Amino acid sequence: MKTTLLASLALALTTLLWAADPAPKTDAAAKAQESPKTEAPKSDSAPKAETPPRRPGNPPVISPEVHPDRKVTFRLRAPNANQVAVSGEWPNGNAPLAKDEQGIWSVTIGPLEPELYGYGFTVDGLRILDPGNARIKPMRSPTTSILDIPGEQPLPHDYQNVPHGTVHQHVYDSKALGKLRNLSVYTPPGYETSGKKYPALYLLHGSGDNEATWVALGRAHWILDNLIATGKAKPMVIVMTDGHASFAMPAAASENERDRNRNAYSRDLLEDVLPFAEENYRIETQPNGRAIVGLSMGGGQSLSVGISHPELFGWVGGFSSAVPDANTTLAKPLADAEGTNAKLKLLWIACGKDDFLIQRHHEFIALLKEKGLKHQFLETEGNHSWPVWRKYLTQFAPLLFVE
Repeated sequence: MKTTLLASLALALTTLLWAADPAPKTDAAAKAQESPKTEAPKSDSAPKAETPPRRPGNPPVISPEVHPDRKVTFRLRAPNANQVAVSGEWPNGNAPLAKDEQGIWSVTIGPLEPELYGYGFTVDGLRILDPGNARIKPMRSPTTSILDIPGEQPLPHDYQNVPHGTVHQHVYDSKALGKLRNLSVYTPPGYETSGKKYPALYLLHGSGDNEATWVALGRAHWILDNLIATGKAKPMVIVMTDGHASFAMPAAASENERDRNRNAYSRDLLEDVLPFAEENYRIETQPNGRAIVGLSMGGGQSLSVGISHPELFGWVGGFSSAVPDANTTLAKPLADAEGTNAKLKLLWIACGKDDFLIQRHHEFIALLKEKGLKHQFLETEGNHSWPVWRKYLTQFAPLLFVE
């Protein structure tokens, strides 16, 4: 009786085990059970985890979309916004967007002239980047995207099939300011193998930008590549610095704060940047082999430093400059205009007719004439924008380091 009960229990347990694992055992599995020391052969691929169901979402918005006729459509998904506009560096550069039933705002503008433009959206009063565009202008507070309208022929700032230089990025210890700072350096084609010294151009940006903007939006490296390849400019090293020396946004600051930033930048440039560049690169250290130029805020800095130090910089320029108060900042070099003229190879100043700084330029140029300081002044078409400043660099660079 007891034996029969035990047999019945064993039979029931075996049946349950086979029901839980009904798959017939392979020879390999059987051998693995017979010999615990022998590993079962591994499968060619591990079991794949079950893919979670995809969450429903909105398809990406395409923006900007450049059409074959050079018209451009901008789009932004903002279903809860009340007002959206786009503004850019093209003529009549503001346009409102309209919202569709899916909450996508859009507008088509143009056709635009072939050029590289900065632009951004304003959403209920807030300036933002175009989230559909990965190309961003380097800034201290990024709010500008980049739009490239190609033409049938390459522009001076376009990538062309010519020898290309190299852009280097550095961090240096500014003893004058007591903090780490960034700078970028362009070396011309052939620099690595030539073994010779090159003249140096110190190229400064505008308010809100940084040391990378002259490459990303200014395309200074490609401009020089193209000029050098055609023999229009001397091969040169370009040092691009961070002009925000004492605080983040001089444009929104008082005149005293802007003066403080300009003075702090001058110390950083002369005490730290020049020694760093000359220690790490084969560049000229005499004024005939040094040039300095900048745009807007950087133009004010380049004119202040360059005119005040003709013993350091033989070539000085300013693009749409926030010109300094010449009677204070430049009192010494203007008082000795004859001595300054003897040292400066070139003082080159340019501004667009529609630039909000044009009246300040007229006043500044009148003072230079009154004091007898030699200069070249170019008043051009255009406003306060990168399409103007890239043209100025294309015009200024060929004038440098030429006897």
